Amino acid sequence: MRIGALEAGGTKMVCAVGDENGQILERVSIVTENPDKTMPEILEFFRQYTLDAIGIGTFGPVDLDRTSPTYGYITSTPKISWRNFNLLGSMKREFAVPIGLDTDVNASAIGEASYGITRGLDSSIYITVGTGIGVGVILDGKAVHGMQHPEAGHILLVRHPEDNYTGRCPYHPNCLEGLASGPAIEERFGVKAAELPGDSLAWEIESFYLAQALVDFTLVYSPKRIVLGGGVMHQKQLFPKIREKYREMLNHYVDTPYVKDLNNYIVPYSLDDNQGIMGCIRIGLDEMER
Repeated sequence: MRIGALEAGGTKMVCAVGDENGQILERVSIVTENPDKTMPEILEFFRQYTLDAIGIGTFGPVDLDRTSPTYGYITSTPKISWRNFNLLGSMKREFAVPIGLDTDVNASAIGEASYGITRGLDSSIYITVGTGIGVGVILDGKAVHGMQHPEAGHILLVRHPEDNYTGRCPYHPNCLEGLASGPAIEERFGVKAAELPGDSLAWEIESFYLAQALVDFTLVYSPKRIVLGGGVMHQKQLFPKIREKYREMLNHYVDTPYVKDLNNYIVPYSLDDNQGIMGCIRIGLDEMER
């Protein structure tokens, strides 16, 4: 069985072919430009293969309502050339196979739940902390959608007492993405996160915001594990700081066995940054079964 997988990101499009076990057999990376330039390259890659299904995880916002006339469209994205672009329809016009669609961060959550560190758990959360902050939620074994899809990267936070940064989100002065994304760290401290020393104030502030968000997610979604990925989370010194602040902020209000073992509750990604594309393979398989 051959499943096409498209992880459509704001910076790059990862196209791959895998099998029903999530094994990646071939992949390429294409720079995300405008649809007229990028889509022909994507289609050309997949035309090389006889596929049984395709799974897509895309940047958004994206319309995931199957009853909507704009199902499969990228909607109010800040990437102007992709706004109101019919991504799913563009693929369906070329390939007469089942094609499943979800958000890019849901794809990562699905990848971890299908093949990685949250496999076997019926509830989990995957958070990507990078250029933006996205949150994929798995409840009862399925990715949460709803009216649109969770935009939990924009929850509002209490500011760190030593943080005078104004925030970079154009919609909210104190949301998680605006205060804790990679570009927010760079604007605040003048260098990229990877260039900051381990004892920088940046990590005190970053862990404060991420711990606060994780407490909120625990209380709202009640996941059995929280996974943190994305470029910022390559800074592994963040994990003990986040766990310590999380414990203080939660203050024993939730006292389940999961939360008592924070080393196994708040964890790094487990699939060598392949969780997104592997999740896309699973999305394609699920669409076949559907």
